[in-house]
Amino acid sequence: MWPEHLSPTQAQGRAFEDAALAYLLERGLVLVETNFRCKAGEIDLILRDGEFLVFVEVRQRAPGSPVSALESIGPAKARRVVRAAQVYLQSLPRVPPCRIDVVAIDGDTLLWLPNAIAESG
Repeated sequence: MWPEHLSPTQAQGRAFEDAALAYLLERGLVLVETNFRCKAGEIDLILRDGEFLVFVEVRQRAPGSPVSALESIGPAKARRVVRAAQVYLQSLPRVPPCRIDVVAIDGDTLLWLPNAIAESG
C-alpha cells in the first residue's frame, strides 16, 4: 500500500495513517485511495461512507505537545486540503456528496471528527 523507501518520519506518519484507516474501516467506511497528491496539496485517506465520499486529514501529536493534533490544522492547511479535494473531484464523472473529516491522534487518544473542515477552508 505504501512506498517501500520511507524516512523514519514518513514511516511514523504512515503508521498513524494506518491506525486511522483501521479505525475508520472498523466503523464501516470503505477505502478508495491513500495519499492522493496533486499540486494543490495532499489527501491522506479517501473513503466512502454510504453515499458520501470522505476526504480524511490525519494529524498526530506526541503526548505533552503544546498544540493538539486538531489545533495543528491551521487555515492554510485547511485550504490545501480543500483544494486537493476539489482537484480529486474534478477527475470524477459525477460529484457525489462529500465531506472532509479529521482523525486527530494525541498520544494514544484517537478522535474522529466528521465534517471537520468546511469547504470554505
